Amino acid sequence: MVRFNPKARLDTSRMRDAGSGGGGGGLGGGLGGGGMRLPIPGGKGGAGGIVVLLVIVVAGYFLGINPLGGGANVYSPARLSDAQQGTDRYANCLTGDDANNSPDCARVAIENSLTSYWSKELGSRFHPEKAMVTFTGSVDTGCGAASSAVGPFYCPTDETIYLDTSFFKDVLQNQLGGPTGQFVEYYVLAHEYGHHVSNLLGFMGKVRSQQTGPQSDGVRLELQADCYAGLWAQHATSTDDASGEKLLLDLTQEDIDQAIEAAKSVGDDYIQKRSGGRVNQEAWTHGSSEQRKKWFMVGYDKGTVDACDTFSAPRV
Repeated sequence: MVRFNPKARLDTSRMRDAGSGGGGGGLGGGLGGGGMRLPIPGGKGGAGGIVVLLVIVVAGYFLGINPLGGGANVYSPARLSDAQQGTDRYANCLTGDDANNSPDCARVAIENSLTSYWSKELGSRFHPEKAMVTFTGSVDTGCGAASSAVGPFYCPTDETIYLDTSFFKDVLQNQLGGPTGQFVEYYVLAHEYGHHVSNLLGFMGKVRSQQTGPQSDGVRLELQADCYAGLWAQHATSTDDASGEKLLLDLTQEDIDQAIEAAKSVGDDYIQKRSGGRVNQEAWTHGSSEQRKKWFMVGYDKGTVDACDTFSAPRV
């Protein structure tokens, strides 16, 4: 079980909670041909719902397409703060002790850890994501309007990570039979943060088409995010807050096992089987369970950014 240093100070400046969007908005006219999606069985998104752990937009973003359609009122983290909108969900998250006693504050601590690690790793090439936004129902983003059915995602247009935290129980656990445990969410956050890193390093620009399949550009991007998540996990206990206090005191093998099981439970082949369909490799957009596990462990075992260059690998 992850333990946070009770003395560490938490930085909530990038954390936002947009509250409830009332379930409206949704996906508008669909993904406009630019997004990557996977059907999941039943649940709050319906039979045609969407599992995420993905980057919304990729190809459509670079082709000038708004992949989510609609979304006239684009969400702006800065505007939300200035207008005093949203909720005060993270207002009481001040220390590592708070993180040890609150899932919301633990989310802040993980965001801080990710920012601390990648700042050191990338140096001048790095700047943090603009915000990490939690919401319920629906939210307007720089990539258009999104509903809870979309799940966690990173929008490169506004460099923001969005998630409805009910995803972990309602979709990942109940619908997909994924693992429980706190590190499951941390893996997801690290994966989405990995998309931000891919964006900063120019790898998103390598996604040139909307082709699918186990060796496609989109799959390589997703596997790179898994690799970056493993890379952060390897170095997580060496991250610190602004005053130099350690943020995470330890990670256990159980934590890493939870991440591996979560990666496997969102593999394309696993989801296809879970939804009662046949395994169709050519439809893959995120990679198989084995690919996702493999690349998380590449990051964790090799511990370098270069090892996560999935675009240079002959095969992933």
